[in-house]
Amino acid sequence: MIPEGNAIVYCEGAFQSSYGKTAHGLVRHTERYNVLSVVDSLSAGMDAGELLDGKHAGIPIYGDIREATEGAAKKGLAPTHLLIGIASDGGGIDNCIRSAVFDAIHFGMNVDSGLHEFLNDISELRTLAAEKGLTLRDIRKPPPRSKLHFFTGKINNVTSLKIAVLGSDSAIGKRTTAWKIIQNLKSHGRSSELIGTGQTAWMQGADYSIILDSLINDFVSGEIENIVWSAWRDKNPEFIVIEGQGSLMNPGYPGGFEILAAGRPDGIVLQHAPGRKEYDGFPGYPIHPLDQQIHAIEFLSGRPVEDKRG
Repeated sequence: MIPEGNAIVYCEGAFQSSYGKTAHGLVRHTERYNVLSVVDSLSAGMDAGELLDGKHAGIPIYGDIREATEGAAKKGLAPTHLLIGIASDGGGIDNCIRSAVFDAIHFGMNVDSGLHEFLNDISELRTLAAEKGLTLRDIRKPPPRSKLHFFTGKINNVTSLKIAVLGSDSAIGKRTTAWKIIQNLKSHGRSSELIGTGQTAWMQGADYSIILDSLINDFVSGEIENIVWSAWRDKNPEFIVIEGQGSLMNPGYPGGFEILAAGRPDGIVLQHAPGRKEYDGFPGYPIHPLDQQIHAIEFLSGRPVEDKRG
């Protein structure tokens, strides 16, 4: 994939928290954009890669969009996109995000957002972007119902080995692990495709993506089946890796059952953080024991969790 442009990732106040997981993914890997910098005043002056993984990435963190734009100019680069790198509870656009989008438009940037609230529903933003010939792209806007698929059973035709990467919680590293599996397979000459199921995987450039939590429930299974089947039909890869969402037992972000039921994986990788005691964002809700989570997944899927070391 040829990058669409030079991007600044907006993650004000959140880069050092799980709310910055979209920004984290874009710093670690994206084929869709050339990431120039991150905006987060709480982490300004640091390298995003060093802060995230202890590895220098050459992606500086600035205090605001003006600084990020000036920093790019010093390198002879012009930012073309602002990416909303925050995954907030409820996916709303607060005043800080709204102000950042106004700034980005004034600096001549298109804006891509994966939030539940749509930029194009805010008339002031939509009007200003149109006046400047810029695009506001709402990644989570669901497809028209005429484009949605219902489950048919064609998943049974897929001959690729299907691996689902599920988790014991949300924001625990499922997508990162899925990409690492893909990268490792390709480094060994094995053909493989990642099935993205969230806005971040799409922003990272996954060729086959759906946004699971924006779909009408009746079509979730059909969309999972269709995207897996489409990757197999188009590319016939040896391996298909399906990114998980939420977790099977998370009270606020339940996820995984439809992937098991409709994706019909041949094996499951379960992502777990041993030091995490409560579900992400829900104090007082202890994470179910790992053995119980493994049992539930294996019982529902009839397939093994491949690594039971925890």
